[in-house]
Amino acid sequence: MNTVISRFIIHNLLPPNAPTFTRIHVHFVSSPRRRRFGTVAVSHSPDVSDERMVVVGGGAAGIYGAIRAKTLAPNLNVIVIEKAKPLAKVKISGGGRCNVTNGHCPDNKILAEKYPRGSKEFRGSFFNVHGPGDTMSWFSDHGVKLKIEEDGRVFPVSDNSSTIVDCLLNEARQKGVTLQTGKSITSASISQSGKFTLKIEKRTIDYVDFVEADYLLIASGSSQQGYNLANQLGHSIIKPVPSLFTFKIDDIQLTELSGITFPKVKASLKLESLKKNIPQLTQIGPMLVTHWGLSGPVILRLSAWGARDLFDSSYKGTLLVDFSPDLSNEDIKALLSQHKKQFPKQKVGGSYPQEFGVMKRFWKYLLNREGIDEDILWASISNNSLMSIATLLKQCSFIVKGKGQFKDEFVTAGGVPLSEISLKTMESRIQSRLFFAGEVLNADGITGGFNFQNAWSGGYIAGTTIGQLATSATSAPSTLKQQAA
Repeated sequence: MNTVISRFIIHNLLPPNAPTFTRIHVHFVSSPRRRRFGTVAVSHSPDVSDERMVVVGGGAAGIYGAIRAKTLAPNLNVIVIEKAKPLAKVKISGGGRCNVTNGHCPDNKILAEKYPRGSKEFRGSFFNVHGPGDTMSWFSDHGVKLKIEEDGRVFPVSDNSSTIVDCLLNEARQKGVTLQTGKSITSASISQSGKFTLKIEKRTIDYVDFVEADYLLIASGSSQQGYNLANQLGHSIIKPVPSLFTFKIDDIQLTELSGITFPKVKASLKLESLKKNIPQLTQIGPMLVTHWGLSGPVILRLSAWGARDLFDSSYKGTLLVDFSPDLSNEDIKALLSQHKKQFPKQKVGGSYPQEFGVMKRFWKYLLNREGIDEDILWASISNNSLMSIATLLKQCSFIVKGKGQFKDEFVTAGGVPLSEISLKTMESRIQSRLFFAGEVLNADGITGGFNFQNAWSGGYIAGTTIGQLATSATSAPSTLKQQAA
């Protein structure tokens, strides 16, 4: 079979009017059965002067970090490499509204407690540098009007995530950030000159490029791409597992109540494999019945705090739900006895104490679980039956048989350990000029805008550090620049 040999000269990824950088000659060999590969020889242009920052991932942390670095160091060449569409998760978050951050956590220590992974580490300077208030100010200063809803979630007044996406992309464009989409960085190494050598591939066509970078920011979310690059550059990876998901419940009669909501319940997750008591595995908040089980903020918070233990338990356990957390067991018994005396001739299935705050369909579900005929009169119901109803309202058990997916807004627990980076700079403790931000780190929050705040804070700190380093390098040329000249 004939082999075709072709020669390509691949220029840097910057606009034509930007200062020239390393030009790379790549010789490709391809055949109908073999993927094209390249050998590279690097030659330096004599007018190399500026430094280059490459960002892996065009999500919230990557774009925000790129903008910050370019703001502080306008002469720094900033390139964002994104394999799909930029800011895709921002686009779909909050049901298409984009939950930007949370406005009910002015105390940074309280804010840190919203992160199952990161709660201890984030108590320090992390949010002091750039917290929720700073995030809201940044977007407001860039023309985005925001609102804080009753539960603390912050959304654009437009209720449209495109407002946030457009703001970030426009600012990146105005600052001169170069965005390359449809490409993946598949390998990273350190060259003899101390720079990062990055291999870039495009999936849709046979395309290989090699780019050198002075600074590398990995902000690739939960993509395997980021974990691989971190590993290649000396970092360990804590196995990523899903977080923020719904519970599949083994109860057909419950799932037939799909759509019923509970404004406030107290739910506790029990796992056989878990020997120690974890206070966060008890949560209070709204809950929703779905056609596969249970969802809502209280369930999603439990899934976040129990992410690793649920994974180890094959997503099987027991959920205990208190449907009237503001009432004691004795209060409920008293209300039931009073209702029996007040409405003796009414059917049990047709009336019940409204103080319980449950819908009639769910009340009938409770009666059915206890084997109580909903057509009998209140006068005929036994005291033992009243006690069993009270117990069920306060401690109703459900068998968790698996996990559902929280739409496309998935979050993972795991990634690069926080101990391997400095949260003051977001720089690697293992490799200088290597930075991380966002979900690629072993840090994740509960629902309510906390995961995006992690991205904004990390991206801002990383961008600030890189921008300051690049500015210092411009004012005092480094040894590497002198050698290149």
